[in-house]
Amino acid sequence: MPMKQLNTLHKFEQDKVDKAAQNLRQAESDYQQNLQRLNSVSDYRLEYMKRLEQRSVEGINSHTFSHFHAFIKKLDNASQQVEIALNQAKAMVEKCKREWLLQRQKVQAVELLQEKKLKGLAMIENKKEQKMFDEIATQQFVRRNR
Repeated sequence: MPMKQLNTLHKFEQDKVDKAAQNLRQAESDYQQNLQRLNSVSDYRLEYMKRLEQRSVEGINSHTFSHFHAFIKKLDNASQQVEIALNQAKAMVEKCKREWLLQRQKVQAVELLQEKKLKGLAMIENKKEQKMFDEIATQQFVRRNR
């Protein structure tokens, strides 16, 4: 494969690596946001439970208790939804990481081909140069012996 085509292929594959890295960063960001949401909901639930406990000690009517209990149940549901989103985000991070690694391997393979091609071209150039020096040396030898 000519060097120009290898360079084009390398740029193409490198662009795909950059896109995969961007997708991975976005997936990791989404995961972190969901993790923060889960922590926030859990913290709020804990705070609300403390309020319920405090109000229970002071005395609470059944309607207020039912209201507290219903709201805590809503927080539990929200927590479950965020956990689902968190698991999905984690799976997306793993998928994007695999894609990035696979694409990075492709770039490394192209780089290896480029390296081999450059070595081959350098070897051909060295042989040409050596042949030229051999011809010069032969001509000088012939001239001296005349």
